[in-house]
Amino acid sequence: MMELDLAARREAMVDYQIRNRGIDSPRVLDAMGRVAREAFVPNDLREMAYNDSPLPIAAGQTISQPFIVAMMVDALDLKGGERVLDVGTGSGYAAAVLACIAQKVYSIERINELAEQAQKALLAEGFSNVEVKVGDGTLGWPEAAPFDAINVAAGAPVVPEALRQQLAIGGRLVLPVGPEHAGQQLLRVTRISEDEFETESLAAVRFVPLIGAAGWKETNPPGRDNSAYQALSAEDKALVDKMKQVVEPFASVDELPLQALLERIGDSRVVLMGESSHGTSEFYRARQRITRALIEEKGFDFMVIEGDWPNVARINNYVQHAECPQTEWTAFARFPTWMWRNQEVLGFIDWLRQYNAHQQPSERVAMHGLDLYSPYQSIDAILAYLDDVDPEMAAFARERYDCLAPFKPEAANYGRWAARRGFAHCGAAVQDVLDALQARQQTYAEHGSERFLDAVQNARLVVSAEAYYRLMYDDAYNTWNLRDTYMFETLEALLEHYGEGSRGVVWAHNSHIGDARATDRLQYGELNIGQLCRERFADDAYLIGLGTNSGTVAAASDWGEPMEIKTLKQVLPESYEHLCHATGYTGFLLPLARGGDPDVRAGLMKSRLGRAIGVIYRPETERASHYYEATLPRQFDEYIWIDHSCAVTTLNSDELEGMPDTYPFGL
Repeated sequence: MMELDLAARREAMVDYQIRNRGIDSPRVLDAMGRVAREAFVPNDLREMAYNDSPLPIAAGQTISQPFIVAMMVDALDLKGGERVLDVGTGSGYAAAVLACIAQKVYSIERINELAEQAQKALLAEGFSNVEVKVGDGTLGWPEAAPFDAINVAAGAPVVPEALRQQLAIGGRLVLPVGPEHAGQQLLRVTRISEDEFETESLAAVRFVPLIGAAGWKETNPPGRDNSAYQALSAEDKALVDKMKQVVEPFASVDELPLQALLERIGDSRVVLMGESSHGTSEFYRARQRITRALIEEKGFDFMVIEGDWPNVARINNYVQHAECPQTEWTAFARFPTWMWRNQEVLGFIDWLRQYNAHQQPSERVAMHGLDLYSPYQSIDAILAYLDDVDPEMAAFARERYDCLAPFKPEAANYGRWAARRGFAHCGAAVQDVLDALQARQQTYAEHGSERFLDAVQNARLVVSAEAYYRLMYDDAYNTWNLRDTYMFETLEALLEHYGEGSRGVVWAHNSHIGDARATDRLQYGELNIGQLCRERFADDAYLIGLGTNSGTVAAASDWGEPMEIKTLKQVLPESYEHLCHATGYTGFLLPLARGGDPDVRAGLMKSRLGRAIGVIYRPETERASHYYEATLPRQFDEYIWIDHSCAVTTLNSDELEGMPDTYPFGL
């Protein structure tokens, strides 16, 4: 039964993850369909073998995402009968895919344990045309050269000269090149003649570093020095020593330990997951891993993200396989585009679409947006809906929404005019449309409850956005509270829509997720969705914060300015993050409520600084711009620490070529 299920998942993987992303080589598709990926992952991860993600294997390493393997094999342009060098055997999965096409594969792995396991797995699966040896992959395999193709599954600082020289004339070398702990470019190097090589850039990727004589030097993971610990007071050293005994460490977010976390979450109705910046890859990947488990193992019904409702509605249509017309606009095209238009989010969206393909329509998991920055897109969606179900009502709505029309498309212009004395605002006009829609719920629901939900939520957004932009220049009002109250009301509306017992996941910044009453924002009268969930759901809400110390982050220097990959400053000594860094762990889970250690919780009750980076990062004013006072155990139920992190990998048009017309990000 399991084997049949895995075979079906493999077939779906080829369709949704490979073919739908534009790879149409019959040889590559056939090879990806023939190789049993479950034979190359640990036994306890077999059911996840065809997830659209990397998976942990032995020695702290990972097996690559299936699409990445397919993309690299496709770039080698194998015709059959070639001699191929595979650098970085890992699990042996990529070597197996190559062996389905090539005559002979020579695979090099620097870690003996992995080489032995891979060779056993390859032989067990019948791949007798793969030879594995332990060695320095940056130096190649001179005695077996020349090679028609070379595949390198780790990121190099530059193209190793030994590998270039071991290419046959006309041969192709595919490898990632770039910074050790950041995104790289996937290159294809073709040998034209003895001395001439042609280099092409194929895609932005992220791989582990290529260790060796012509690669990176093997070092301890970032942040493993002892200076942070030595700088602590005796009291804080004792606290860190205790933390080290109770945290659940992990080497990579792809190896995040989930079982105990899921037990702590228990029967919570809402799980809120934060991030201390909007541009960090590991935060997205950690939330994805937890969300998948909540969906697959606990039956969660929907998720909501800190994105605008109409933008996320396009994603929802895609993941739910809904029949809907292509719109003229591109989702998440306004600043900050990288926050949701990135490779990390794309991977999760494709996974959710694949997961939903195996569910009945009524059981499919939905994805919605929490934010309110898109009133004009919402108005367009409402009018399109009413034109279809009630043209007379559509005419009424157009007349009411005409009040906002002069300020399109920049809603902030409305706020500037509203600040003028005597300005007649549009609050009553947009409320009239919402009231009229809600009054016709029974009639409109006959055209589909999901479509009615979308229309009403868009109308709610317009009402809240009108108030938000009207009051944004009025110092007497706190628009933060208006925004977070709208977010909470959206969550409540979704729980009501999906019915009694429904459960939802929320992705937003720590500043929204952590209980505001445990921070210095309380003195300014600010609330947030985390506080409102605690007040409404008590123990049925589980709040998870995420933090990091060093690395890179995608952010701008000011609103509307271009995105940059910026280097994070080390966290301040007075911060909770400094305590986490002082443990010396690469990453860990720290329970603060259920299952948490009372001594650690008591030690952490002392108020400290917490770091918060949004879409703007100003390291020159780090303390003033990016820190706040907090009491961590009152702010969150769980804290996830990632000591060194990398910026998200943004999407570009080339990466989206070949996607179906309904793909939410467009081109």
